[in-house]
Amino acid sequence: MPSRESVYTLYSHHHGWLNTWLRSKLGNAADAADLAQDTFVRLLQRRELLELNAPRAFLRTIARGLVIDHWRREELHRAYLEALAHLPEAEVPSVETRELLLELLERIAQMLDGLKPKVRRAFLLAQCEGLSHKEIAEQMGVSLRSVERYVADALYHCYLLRYESEA
Repeated sequence: MPSRESVYTLYSHHHGWLNTWLRSKLGNAADAADLAQDTFVRLLQRRELLELNAPRAFLRTIARGLVIDHWRREELHRAYLEALAHLPEAEVPSVETRELLLELLERIAQMLDGLKPKVRRAFLLAQCEGLSHKEIAEQMGVSLRSVERYVADALYHCYLLRYESEA
């Protein structure tokens, strides 16, 4: 586990640079500041020691992942708001419900991100579209056995993610 002193040293020497780098990527000072802080929080949560020859490259790698997550959340948020805009006014959920649903969508998206594209597609066709494995195989142009394996892999992946936090 990295010592607080090593993270503090990294923070004091590189926080300003990282914040500037993030601002250039995001075009938004507030989001850049948040992600810079999140980068150092990630360092504090690491289990292994920090022995860095290239600290800025290391920080940039962590921050780049956070930027990708940020962009994915923004895209998900935009798509969700666009879907809500097409609902009749009487069916639009309350602000609290919308926030809960958006948080749930983000967690689902994070779970699905860990899947290979064919596995994710087969899983979504089965779970969201209600297609049979045979129909999925025909649509994807793969064998029935492949679809069965893809869906099983996706279910196992979700199971591991669900219960790994309890271990």
